[in-house]
Amino acid sequence: MEQNPNTNNISEILFITSYPPRECGIATYSQDLIKALNNKFSNSFCIKVCALESNGDTFSYPDEVKYTLKTSLAKDYEKLAYAINKDPLVKTVLIQHEFGFFKSQEQAFHQLLLAVSKPIVIVFHTVLPHPDKLLKEKVQNIADACKSIIVMTNTSAEILMQDYDVSPKRITIIPHGTHLVPRLNKTTLKLKYKLKGKKVLSTFGLLSSGKDIGTTLDALPAIIKQCPETMFLILGKTHPEVVKNEGEKYREMLEQKVVQLSLQNHVRFVNKYLELRELLEYLQLTDIYLFTANDPNQAVSGTFVYAMSCGCPIISTPIPHAKEMLTDETGIIFDFRNSSQLAAATIKLLNDDHLRKNIGTNTLHKIASTVWENSAIAHAKLFEKMDEERISLQYNLPIINLKHFKKLTTGFGMIQFSKINQPDIDSGYTLDDNARALIAMCQHYELTKDEADLEYIHIYYNFIKFCLQSEAVFLNYVDEERNFTLQNNTANLEDANGRAIWALGYLIAKSDILPKEFQAITSDAELTIQHVLLNIDHIHSTRAMAFAIKGLYFRNKKNSSPQNTALIKKLADRLVQMYRHESHNEWKWFESYLTYANSVLPEALLCAWLVTGEITYQKIAKSSFDFLLSKTFRKNKIKVISNKNWLDTKEKLNTTPIGGEQAIDVSYTIIALLKFHKVYKEETYRLNMEISFNWFLGSNHLNQIIYNPCTGGCYDGLEENSVNLNQGAESTISYLMARLTMEKFILNEQNNKRQKAHSLKLGM
Repeated sequence: MEQNPNTNNISEILFITSYPPRECGIATYSQDLIKALNNKFSNSFCIKVCALESNGDTFSYPDEVKYTLKTSLAKDYEKLAYAINKDPLVKTVLIQHEFGFFKSQEQAFHQLLLAVSKPIVIVFHTVLPHPDKLLKEKVQNIADACKSIIVMTNTSAEILMQDYDVSPKRITIIPHGTHLVPRLNKTTLKLKYKLKGKKVLSTFGLLSSGKDIGTTLDALPAIIKQCPETMFLILGKTHPEVVKNEGEKYREMLEQKVVQLSLQNHVRFVNKYLELRELLEYLQLTDIYLFTANDPNQAVSGTFVYAMSCGCPIISTPIPHAKEMLTDETGIIFDFRNSSQLAAATIKLLNDDHLRKNIGTNTLHKIASTVWENSAIAHAKLFEKMDEERISLQYNLPIINLKHFKKLTTGFGMIQFSKINQPDIDSGYTLDDNARALIAMCQHYELTKDEADLEYIHIYYNFIKFCLQSEAVFLNYVDEERNFTLQNNTANLEDANGRAIWALGYLIAKSDILPKEFQAITSDAELTIQHVLLNIDHIHSTRAMAFAIKGLYFRNKKNSSPQNTALIKKLADRLVQMYRHESHNEWKWFESYLTYANSVLPEALLCAWLVTGEITYQKIAKSSFDFLLSKTFRKNKIKVISNKNWLDTKEKLNTTPIGGEQAIDVSYTIIALLKFHKVYKEETYRLNMEISFNWFLGSNHLNQIIYNPCTGGCYDGLEENSVNLNQGAESTISYLMARLTMEKFILNEQNNKRQKAHSLKLGM
């Protein structure tokens, strides 16, 4: 789990591709993919690059570029094959293939494929349908020389199988990657780029005649007549290869057309190669993205998917990629070079804000699975499969990021829900979320001593106090106007009360690490918990009792007392009684079914044993926890109990529905695993902690990230075929608690190693 900069003993994967600073779509694609692979799997393998160069170009490359290949020189192919075969570090070769790269030396390229003795993965960026005999033979020869083939669309895979007779077993579909985007405010961005009050259309990419931007210019007069505030942005410089061959002829033609059609006030050329940050800002302020490429065989477009990742409604020509990605809910397709259809589609969307917004939201959900992080996972799993003797995937731990956690927090408390990553104040607040948030922020402060945390600890504690009623119970639901809602009259509030006791006890336990000015708060928390415990006999919910035991356990660390021990025993005995009533040889559990937050039950009994020394608590804690783990861990993956239906004594795990997994259950599992590992020192518990946390990072049945490293938020759920992209309080807090638990474990392990090393040194 620790980051290890020493990569000498891990497999090296060589990418043969164009690469920045060369300005080329595939160069950018490769750089984005390699960055994602390094961010997620730098401890699993090492990525190096052989950069493709043409027409005498020479570039100054970053450190990852190990070789270069002059694609116009036949001898360079032979030299590269020799170097790869002699390089003991290179275990796998991945080639980003575009026919234009190797056009002048097709035979030399084929000889390279045959000469290289390492396994080769070929990525076909273009797959042409209905090939003639010569093209079919060329592609078949390339495919035969490679161990695996990657394409980016289902259409490309079907063409390879049907038109080129390539076996489907050798084809892997990995969609073109997209960027996670923070979703900045559109109005603010329009102000920044001097587009206030404009309805913005845009297109981007390296300019060439294939972009067919003239079709948009022809459509603009009709669009402007209906929507005079329209501004069309043409983002990007002319393709370097086009400049070499014909200069700026195409751009100049477009500029002349703008003048001829009197569009000077409605068209803006941004004639430069845009850095990623600036490009994504332009796309986020875009109201409609226009894709007008005129090649019906263009398999895939990076510009197209980048626009989708920014939530742009798309109007596109019918390239195969567009036909796969766009439906009535995600965009509009029009015929090649048909400016009247383009105008009608654009006017329709510009005049319907609600439709445009809905299409933008649907677009985000459609494209979410293709983010670079998920593309990296798909590539890494293919590398692992090809080199299973040397590669075992280890997910890197993301940095701790409180951005979304704090974004959800107002001066009153933490907002319950979020629409994507935008807090939804209409959803109000809950005691549940604010109690968990208090624990998480105390965890963070304990690890970092970040004084900024103190304000948030104060906010969440005040919210807990706000929810306390005179009859010594808490209400859970508060609206945006800070009024208790009617939901409190019908909901079972016991679990929320149990969580509040857990949070108060945790705060009291951390009083020694908090600044002196917080002593008044921790003293008040002690008075509050004493007040609430007057109603402890009225708690009968299994999980509420477990949360309360955890709170009393932490309180006992600071304020040990016979009363505290007696309360823990009272609640623990109830859990023992439930266990004895429901358990048998094949079902070692407290209830006749497994539901949510299961891990807190055995963890609570383990805490009770640590306080009381009652051996019965320890035995039941261990047997029930191991039983739970047997139901939730399979083949190095965790699958927590689905919220679609619970697992009862008569069911087996493989009969439960796929999906319905939530971050809170994974988080509680990690917290419990740390507690059991600390007591029993069993390696299985440590391994399961790592497996559980990897669920957030993509080791789940969809192989998709649940934690969003761009926002710092966590998605609300893992479903059967998709991820719920909303990043609400429960999931975001749960992720943070899990991440901080992992951090604490790692720091403890490091300290133990240092102490052992020091002891050995003294012994010598």
